[in-house]
Amino acid sequence: MPEFLLTIIRSILAFLLLMVMARIMGKKQVSQLTFFDYCVGITIGSIASAMAIDQNIKITNGLVGLIIMGLFPVLLAYGSMKSLKFRRLTDGKASVLIEDGKVLEKNMKKSKMNIDELMLFLREKNVFKLSDVEMAVIETNGQLSVLKKSDQQPLTAKQLGITVNMEQGPAIVIMDGKLMNKSLQSLGYSSEWLKGEIQKQGATDYEDVFLGQIDSSGNVYVDLYNDDLQQHKIKQKPLLAASLKKVQADLETYSLQTENPEAKKMYSQQSDKLQQTIDSILPYLKES
Repeated sequence: MPEFLLTIIRSILAFLLLMVMARIMGKKQVSQLTFFDYCVGITIGSIASAMAIDQNIKITNGLVGLIIMGLFPVLLAYGSMKSLKFRRLTDGKASVLIEDGKVLEKNMKKSKMNIDELMLFLREKNVFKLSDVEMAVIETNGQLSVLKKSDQQPLTAKQLGITVNMEQGPAIVIMDGKLMNKSLQSLGYSSEWLKGEIQKQGATDYEDVFLGQIDSSGNVYVDLYNDDLQQHKIKQKPLLAASLKKVQADLETYSLQTENPEAKKMYSQQSDKLQQTIDSILPYLKES
């Protein structure tokens, strides 16, 4: 077998197994890895690259090495979940560097951290004065967690006794000029209403919108393909037509949702009347 073809086969096998090992080992971000996880990751990558290009290494030996190095972190993670002592042994434990506003020099030495590094970590947390810090802890992944003193923390609505509405995750309703009907329906809005909202921001139809998003308060964010359109004056006649269509669509929706026969009949009649009105005035709402 030609050497280049053998290299291709070995590389594909190494890549596939490396991908499987990565999925098995979990989805930790790089910033969440402990020093041990970091070392294991480097070792697995080295084995995979060596197995792919070094013809002196048997494929079976490389595969066995990858499997073993990939399974060990899984077994250690399982042991860490079952035993605190085992977790302390493999991952170590967090060290308090600042307590009650005082720097603990002994813990600084144990963590092999100097004052310049400590100040760097604090500045990354937007803390420039040690006097503002109540507690600082170096975590097992090397990140610094900082608790500011009470008088340095921002006020919250709860502390001020203000009741605020619970915020929910926003939903994308327009993507690449296409309306996401399922997302829009799940929020309880109609396409006519949405069209009216995007027209307020300079779009004439969904094709003009690159991205549209609705938050829990019903506010619509629109990003247009042509950003200059947002500066144009909104045409009020098409906007009024879209608003009337939105109301008519809402009446139809209410008619379908209610189980009260009288209410269903009333919504249906009003919807028909409004539709007749829209049909009669629609020619006058078109921009000339």
